[in-house]
Amino acid sequence: MLLGEHEHALDDKNRLTLPARQRDQLGDRVVVTRGLDGCLYVYAAAEWAKLAERVGTLDALSREARTMQRFFFASAMDAELDKQGRIVIPATLLESAGIGRDVTVAGIYDHLEIWDRAAWRDQRQTVEGSAEDVAERLANRD
Repeated sequence: MLLGEHEHALDDKNRLTLPARQRDQLGDRVVVTRGLDGCLYVYAAAEWAKLAERVGTLDALSREARTMQRFFFASAMDAELDKQGRIVIPATLLESAGIGRDVTVAGIYDHLEIWDRAAWRDQRQTVEGSAEDVAERLANRD
């Protein structure tokens, strides 16, 4: 399970060192794609396959399905961790998420999210301010 917040910085070649605690769980090959809410997602190959199956089998005749398939697949890229545990993130992905040099890598159960550090701080405040209300609504769904 991927957990925690880790502050890092991209180098001049857009390489990001993934947190040491999480590299073993991710393996040597990951998939990086645009995420929801203004971040990037990083999945281990096996976890990406699960998401890809779910999104890929949506009805292609549905406009919403095509939107989600384009969103996740068109920007996705395979990446291999180098010996220092770094991945190269293309500038186009960084730009699409508004990510600068200073980033926060957040472990979110089955994937990592890469955030611009300032955007993460804003997101964290939003989450902390609404988590109790969201929990209550989810609990009342039963």
